[in-house]
Amino acid sequence: MKNKSLSNNEKERIIEEVQKMLEERGRKPLEMARKAILEEEIESKEVKEALHYFITEYWHDLARPTLMSICCEAVGGDPNATVPFAIPLSLISGALDIQDDIIDQSKTKHGRPTVYGKYGKEIAILAADALLFKGFTLLHEAYTRIPKEKALKIMKTIKDMFYELGNAEALELNLRGRIDITPEEYLDIVRKKAADVEAHTLIGGIIGNATTDEEKKLARYGRLLGMTIILYSDWIDMITFKEAIHRLCKEHLPLPLIYAFQNTCFRKILTPILKKNKIVEEEYKRIFKEALRAQGFEKFKEKVGNLIRNAICQVNGIRKRSDLILFVRAFYPPLEDVDIKTTML
Repeated sequence: MKNKSLSNNEKERIIEEVQKMLEERGRKPLEMARKAILEEEIESKEVKEALHYFITEYWHDLARPTLMSICCEAVGGDPNATVPFAIPLSLISGALDIQDDIIDQSKTKHGRPTVYGKYGKEIAILAADALLFKGFTLLHEAYTRIPKEKALKIMKTIKDMFYELGNAEALELNLRGRIDITPEEYLDIVRKKAADVEAHTLIGGIIGNATTDEEKKLARYGRLLGMTIILYSDWIDMITFKEAIHRLCKEHLPLPLIYAFQNTCFRKILTPILKKNKIVEEEYKRIFKEALRAQGFEKFKEKVGNLIRNAICQVNGIRKRSDLILFVRAFYPPLEDVDIKTTML
């Protein structure tokens, strides 16, 4: 079953409502997280400057605190109760983002220098450490304000998330330079990386006194939503020349190309190009064109559509699920709108 086409008005309404939700629910925890780290006494001018850059100019993550809030409310809880946890988890997530850029050697992202790109590896590591230490300190304080049973459940959720993310990052390193990656192999890593989003949706439910059944539903919803978010980044990387070249030269193939490489003709034509140390724009345009012919993009869109539909199915029976459905649906209209035949060509 395919996604029904939405009218332009409906697409705009979904995007506007989610943007409003992000501002209303995510802005306060994000600003409080910024304030918490900026008020720390840091003697190193370079680290202080790097943190200020990341916190005030680069970092705009409203999604995670928003997700925790709407999941809490969806099961009948008070969304404001999530703020003490959203603040430290935002800081910890920020640290992981910096570390991820170091691992991927990403000096720019979406047209902006990363902390790694602007200040170098050593300062980036120290800035990430500062975010982690502050985040875990505030997380400990948040644990003391809730019943022990809840605190233990949240601790286990966060511990499991870190181990699964670590496994995913290690496995992802083995994909670099390979053109024989199977969709199943890559999607298994994507599923593991989605543990981050699952942790946020599940913690929101725990804080909101979700039933065991509701916790399971929110966890599955978060996992599928997390996979959607990660794969949406693959899409953005594919249609942005500089990001695409970085992926091909420094990281690994994005999913549309992995699907395309299952086609023998595509593999034969483009393997010599992809094995080069440097790929110029005209060569990438050819890669893009051949990926279209090999149905890589169509298979990718079908996969993302299935993830979105499955995520929506997971929240059936949740008391107030409308915001959860709206949040995940926001990822499909932009994907649907892109004319993949003309984007890069």
